[in-house]
Amino acid sequence: MNSPPERSEAVPHQQLHDFVARAATHVGLPVQQADLLATLLTGNDLRGVFSHGTAQIATYAILMRDGRLNNAPEVEVVTETDNSILLHGDGGLGYFPAHEGTRRVIGKAQERGIAIMMTRNHGHFGAAGLYSRMTLEHDLITYVTSGHQLNLKPGGDLFGAGGGSPMSFSAPAGEEPALVLDFGAMHDLYGGNPEREDIARLAPGLVLRCIGMGEVCQAWGGLLSGLPLQGKEPRWSWPGANQGSMVITFRIDLFLEPAAFKREMDEYVRAVRELQPLEGFTESHMPGGIEAQRERRFREEGVPVGTGHRKCLDDLAAELGIDPPW
Repeated sequence: MNSPPERSEAVPHQQLHDFVARAATHVGLPVQQADLLATLLTGNDLRGVFSHGTAQIATYAILMRDGRLNNAPEVEVVTETDNSILLHGDGGLGYFPAHEGTRRVIGKAQERGIAIMMTRNHGHFGAAGLYSRMTLEHDLITYVTSGHQLNLKPGGDLFGAGGGSPMSFSAPAGEEPALVLDFGAMHDLYGGNPEREDIARLAPGLVLRCIGMGEVCQAWGGLLSGLPLQGKEPRWSWPGANQGSMVITFRIDLFLEPAAFKREMDEYVRAVRELQPLEGFTESHMPGGIEAQRERRFREEGVPVGTGHRKCLDDLAAELGIDPPW
């Protein structure tokens, strides 16, 4: 899903960042939030997570321009304790409350050992790995998820219960790349996959586990945030504000001295690299390893922008009447 495109052109990441910021401010997003959004989306491109990179601005900008999402949201704290915080996204993109909440929950976990944050009333929060990676430099281990409006209907297929199913787990290493598992449990089981029924027939246990993980995302990241199961009577006022999110993070030193843990993680990463790759792959990596490789290369050589990615940004530039990033 996030393999570099076969045909592409290398584009300096700063050009992509500047275009996203320009498009976002053009539709009314305040400069500081536009810069944060551009930084997060470009960061995904640099790691090769193109599905959640700068191409997403083509959707976000139109949602904000057309009033489906708030283009000037003011993130507010709803409730807060020593080791928890709930933030209200004011109908804007989910990046803003999720980033602010993660920043705050890091401090709480450092003080209290373990902490949790929840966000509500916002749109898409992007790749879950954005937030699990924020905690790595603080010797924390983290789980992130998000849920969205489902609107399940009687007689629908069971796959729909899994929703979008984004989640990420992270753990720091020492000299080696950190473990960052960032995925959607249902992404290979969406309705557009013509092999979905074959997968379910050949590996029903695997499919049920994927659906189960998606249901955890919906329950923990959606229902717990206050998002209702059905959207007939919208919980919040902005029509695109249909998501919530959650971050749980805890200190390594509750259980083990961080330096010792990271030494073991380094040994683990190196051992996995020596294993036989799966068929069709040339290397073996822990989750996050290939993304770390790509980030080093793409920062130096430029982000490989494929034809679909380029078309998204060209079309948005034409729609808004601004210059494309080329």
